[in-house]
Amino acid sequence: MEIELNSRESAILEEVRRFLKSEVTPELLAESHHLEYIYGGEEGRKFVRKFAANGWLTPCWPEEYGGLNSSEMLMYAIRNEMAYARVPIHFAGAHMAGPSILRYGNDDLKKNYLLRLASGEIEFALGYSEPAAGSDLMGLEMRAADKGDHLIVNGQKTFNTHAHVADYHWLAVRTNLEGPKHKGISILIVDLKSPGITIRPMITMAGTRTNEVFYDDVVVPRANLVGEINSGFKYIMAALDFERMFPFGHYKKFYEDLVAYLKTVTRNGMPLTKDPLVRQKLAQLEIELEIIHHLYFQLAHMLDNGKIPNYQASMEKNFLTDFEQRLANTALEILGARGQLREGANGAILDGLPEWLYRWTVIETIYGGTAEIQRNIMAQRGLGLPRA
Repeated sequence: MEIELNSRESAILEEVRRFLKSEVTPELLAESHHLEYIYGGEEGRKFVRKFAANGWLTPCWPEEYGGLNSSEMLMYAIRNEMAYARVPIHFAGAHMAGPSILRYGNDDLKKNYLLRLASGEIEFALGYSEPAAGSDLMGLEMRAADKGDHLIVNGQKTFNTHAHVADYHWLAVRTNLEGPKHKGISILIVDLKSPGITIRPMITMAGTRTNEVFYDDVVVPRANLVGEINSGFKYIMAALDFERMFPFGHYKKFYEDLVAYLKTVTRNGMPLTKDPLVRQKLAQLEIELEIIHHLYFQLAHMLDNGKIPNYQASMEKNFLTDFEQRLANTALEILGARGQLREGANGAILDGLPEWLYRWTVIETIYGGTAEIQRNIMAQRGLGLPRA
């Protein structure tokens, strides 16, 4: 599938590419890498505010909310260019919560949050996972007691990645203990500076940070309730579909850098890229990159035609995260022992990125719903198979 842009959108995409070439600094790249490409660090905020001032962070949103009234295809193309440039690409607010507010929020919520999200002024953290529930969102237990003009929230969340750099929590809470579990969940927008909130770090095997977040009698104004009370499960499902639309530009950039490096390494008097076995491995990766290109832009095509991708988003997420592991494994197979040297070590190849990628790609299969969850969605909603 080719990227389908009109002349105005093609001109915007070219302008984005020029901007990225001129504005990305070594300091921004270093921060982005160590924050696992989430938004909220000091360098990232400076960059994104300048970037978003052109309407490029949310181009497919209406102009009244900071967008450009463009197609989703342009939105996807811009996100992929950002990934290729290795700047922040995970925007829980602009790309996950924001679209849900557009669809389900009332006028006050749209007025209070959408322009600030589109401008990069504020960022959200997703507050879904809990210690005893994991990816089973119907099993969440954090409670919010309805007190009329406000709610009182108590409980614990875990693996809330943006929480230490975000401004607000997109929080899933249980507001009704009676009846089916999926009919007792609500979504709240919570200021993370509210009294009673404690954020503690959890360091991943890749050396990056996620968080556990504790709520102790936190007061949340009822005006921060998204949509209807007890209807939050369908909003979460919609937001998760947006979360699972992963750009792939950063992995394409890694692949290109790997090939460029291998051209400089000789074995038996010829570059490694001329070795038949190495060529076969690289060709396989390039074929899979092309498949991901089609899966990714298929999602934009569906949105532009009035459909919300569901199992198709799981297909893209699952294939991409499996590919990432094959990419990292293949790189280390070809590079040998030096490929295992970490960033900063003498002789580290590509600044230690192959070694880091090998650890990081394990985590990617868990974020946004585990690979097992994605396969269940594809089986049940895509193939119509019965629940096991």
